[in-house]
Amino acid sequence: METHRGPGMSIMHTIDRVGRTLRKRLASRSPRAYLLALVLTLFYVGVYWYGWWFDPVLWLLDGPSMWLRGAPADHWFLYGTFYTLAVLGFGVRTFRRRREDAYQRLRTISVMFVQLALAYLLPNWFRAINQPEFYPSYFWPLKPEYLWPGDQGMGWMLSHPGGWGLAFVIFGLMMILVATPVLTYFYGKRWYCSWVCGCGALAETAGDDFRTEMPSSNSAWWWERVLLYPILGLVVLITVGLWLVSGPMSGSIATPIVQTAARWYGFAIGATFSGLIGVGAYPLMGPRVWCRYGCPMAAILGLQQRVFSRFRITVNSGQCISCGACTRHCEMGIDVRRYAERGESITRASCVGCGICAHVCPRGVLRLENGRINERREIIPELRILEEDVFRDKLS
Repeated sequence: METHRGPGMSIMHTIDRVGRTLRKRLASRSPRAYLLALVLTLFYVGVYWYGWWFDPVLWLLDGPSMWLRGAPADHWFLYGTFYTLAVLGFGVRTFRRRREDAYQRLRTISVMFVQLALAYLLPNWFRAINQPEFYPSYFWPLKPEYLWPGDQGMGWMLSHPGGWGLAFVIFGLMMILVATPVLTYFYGKRWYCSWVCGCGALAETAGDDFRTEMPSSNSAWWWERVLLYPILGLVVLITVGLWLVSGPMSGSIATPIVQTAARWYGFAIGATFSGLIGVGAYPLMGPRVWCRYGCPMAAILGLQQRVFSRFRITVNSGQCISCGACTRHCEMGIDVRRYAERGESITRASCVGCGICAHVCPRGVLRLENGRINERREIIPELRILEEDVFRDKLS
């Protein structure tokens, strides 16, 4: 019997087929993977330092730009549009790929909505009504300039004629000082890294095909600790330093040193690491290179998650068959199988709670939980035997 597909189904079928083909051709760091990495890197080089590369095509977006923000398109508007379309387009594919999993459906919808509404439409609307171009889904330390004094940061928002700058500053302070620890206590860092953050949104949608490329070796974990937390410390030092040289230490010998450090941080970390390397390395090292090795927001959330969060991934080691699917699909390079084999709950600071390890597990070994210690699942031997009997019945 012939199956008839509507136009929408045909388009999605084509996207799925192209996606499967790309996964095969870009696997195992093939020459095509290196070529794609080069293209992505050059795109970010153009965005950050050679915006005139995109001048010949900006006219294509003048209409949407005038409608959204009341100004002709520039290369930053083009970048934001491309970024949002990538999250939405690949997000639809990710949604379809994991449509049988309610957690994955909701998570994908969340990152798509946040990127479209809070990281694209709302900032452009703020600009259209003569307010600071503020991104509510980003805050210090991921967006450190929101708490830096001076014309490039908080000072610019406070002095903006629109008058909403103070509200934006208060919002940012409340998010990092109140909302972040409270939400992380209840839900772990996943509330931000896998449900809100734009970097995570691109990783979970456009970067989904490359999640198996993240290394899970001990040396990779060593580099994670060597890079991630010093970058957080650097953000803290620069922030404190900028406030000191703009107040009690104004005009001192420390002023040019701190200001130069802030500029170099923007170049080396804010642009090169998060953009060129963070996205350019998708085909070679997975979609969470920036999140794992460089993001200061991930560092803060990870520390909070490790110290006092109720979130963890519990395991039923009696069901584990050591297939390794969980470890292969972990985009943060965690050796999940090792925890599963030992029956240890996963409370790693680097875990973003994407839940893919539980999704790909063929035996239901892993489960994401937020309950108190005495409410979490504890598997006893008799229950393991019962679960194995049920599993065999399903296969027969």
